[in-house]
Amino acid sequence: MNRSYTIVQLTQGTPEWLEWRHQGIGASDAPVIMGENPWKWVDQLRLEKQRPPRGTEQNEAMATGTALEPLARAHYCETTGIVVEPACLQSTEHDWLRASVDGITSDGRRVVEIKCGESVYRKTASSRRAPGHYFGQLQHILAVTGLPVIDFLCFLPPKPPLLLEVRRDDAYIQRMFAAEKAFWTGLKV
Repeated sequence: MNRSYTIVQLTQGTPEWLEWRHQGIGASDAPVIMGENPWKWVDQLRLEKQRPPRGTEQNEAMATGTALEPLARAHYCETTGIVVEPACLQSTEHDWLRASVDGITSDGRRVVEIKCGESVYRKTASSRRAPGHYFGQLQHILAVTGLPVIDFLCFLPPKPPLLLEVRRDDAYIQRMFAAEKAFWTGLKV
């Protein structure tokens, strides 16, 4: 399979990973740039990218998600029969285009995004769709990987896990890429 990215050997959460993330546009930056993140504005992201990288303080929900993610990944592997590992991906065409994925197969044919929060679980369970403020993140991962679909797993024991497929939206990706490129170019001026 001809990949449009390279795998960068980093451990997510480390200072080296934070530095690498800081030097590009990651999947979690996409909803901010697209104006879909209700908790962060593009001006905040611009300031963050202009300053030296620093760790994010974790609230209780974030800490719970971090703790549950390995269990969620193991559940995904066991129930689907698809073995995935977390990875840091960087576009070979645009080195500023990056994604830290929760799980990808060794052959790069399948990718999963895991969410472990109460709010995302509730919204996904009621709509049977990934919440809109994650759409940009999911499409960014699909843009980096070139894949047609991403698995979206909501995992919050003891509730039953929710696994959905989110399809690639090329028209959205085209708009997102233009916005991300303009944002990144604007930082470098």
